[in-house]
Amino acid sequence: MTKLKIILISVIFIGFTNCKEDQKIADEVTTDTGISTFYFIRHAEKDRSDSENSDPELNQDGMGRAMHWAEILKDTPLDAVYSTDYRRTSMTASPIAVKQDIDVEYYDPRIIDIAEFKLNNRNRNVLVVGHSNTTPDFVNKMLGEEKYSAMDDTDNGSLFIVQITNGIASSQRLHFSCNCPKR
Repeated sequence: MTKLKIILISVIFIGFTNCKEDQKIADEVTTDTGISTFYFIRHAEKDRSDSENSDPELNQDGMGRAMHWAEILKDTPLDAVYSTDYRRTSMTASPIAVKQDIDVEYYDPRIIDIAEFKLNNRNRNVLVVGHSNTTPDFVNKMLGEEKYSAMDDTDNGSLFIVQITNGIASSQRLHFSCNCPKR
């Protein structure tokens, strides 16, 4: 009978210890400490010469603006660059990614899991390149509130900055004009 008591006590002790470890891991995952900074831009000016083309490249102004964004963000160390899988967004993200030696990662704004995105990018500096409707929507989801409306179709110079500090999100919107050099 004594052997049985020892085995039973051991099993209970091991189970209790494992529960404490599981709780510790869960606490680490849900406790959002540190600072995460997300930079959101819309793609640069696209080629509008073919109204039937749903995936146009950037025009000359857009190429200049993409280079301008790379210059604006050159002193901002980025850990990740995300882009939708369209030519105009990829072409906007590319000069920034090349300048910072980062591969562009593609996302689909229709199915992105915001909680997972935040968790995967915790304590990182991240650039996200999207569209006039998806960029403000993504920012709003990161904030957990409807703060920004869709962008005007001619707005290629807005920069949204979302900072999450110890789980608290804040944002600001800046606008950059561009007398961008033609390529």
